[in-house]
Amino acid sequence: MALHYNLAKVYALSDNDPEFVMQIVTLFVTEVPEDLSQIKEGIKKKDHKHAYAYAHKVKPTLDLLGLKVAFEEILQIEAWTKAEGEKKEIKETFKSVKNQVSEAVKELKKDFDL
Repeated sequence: MALHYNLAKVYALSDNDPEFVMQIVTLFVTEVPEDLSQIKEGIKKKDHKHAYAYAHKVKPTLDLLGLKVAFEEILQIEAWTKAEGEKKEIKETFKSVKNQVSEAVKELKKDFDL
């Protein structure tokens, strides 16, 4: 019932091709959680470049799947990496992104029988 994601952009991009939509959904479900662990690792080790690389990688996907708040927060994480901020400054923001992605993944798995 799509409470945590919105596939409007995916359908528009794909000309309503269900196979393409399925590929995007599958990529999101399999890759984004792993990318988030990499961001977490970068934050933990104060490796700003590492965290930035993965935040930058997931940014378009969050936008594509209509996770507006997570998208805004990933922009905050990118800005934090560029400013080489302290861990405590970004922990809550990262946690929020992670929770939103988890909810979306859960829902997508259910909605698409993954």
